[in-house]
Amino acid sequence: MGMDVGGKEGGPRSDINVTPLVDVCLVLLIIFMVVTPMLQRSKEVDLPTSSHTDDRNKEEDPLTVAITSDERIWLGNEPLPLEKVKEIVKASVRDHPQRSILLKGDKKLKVKQMRKVMHEVQEAGAKLVGLGVEQPEQ
Repeated sequence: MGMDVGGKEGGPRSDINVTPLVDVCLVLLIIFMVVTPMLQRSKEVDLPTSSHTDDRNKEEDPLTVAITSDERIWLGNEPLPLEKVKEIVKASVRDHPQRSILLKGDKKLKVKQMRKVMHEVQEAGAKLVGLGVEQPEQ
């Protein structure tokens, strides 16, 4: 009626059952494969290239505002009207005064289209505003 914990001699077994370990590892792998694409912090835009980049504030988590080629504004993965940009940035700056704002504009946009959003961000009181660019491939 007892549980069999030993071999033929009745002593403890020294081998490890690896099947549950493999099952858990496969489940974790599937979870990470599904979740990783969701971790993208903002809308994907085709950034312009620049040979002069500034790597300051890399350790911080900036508030990312993206502007796509069709002039739609995104905060993270949520669409946002231009009128709400100032309100949201103002709330973020109030809660975290040293938080930087990263503006990512598609390279097909004209400067005047970016200036509208930049003006709203500056009116909200953001002191650290950066533009997202890519370094040219060498």
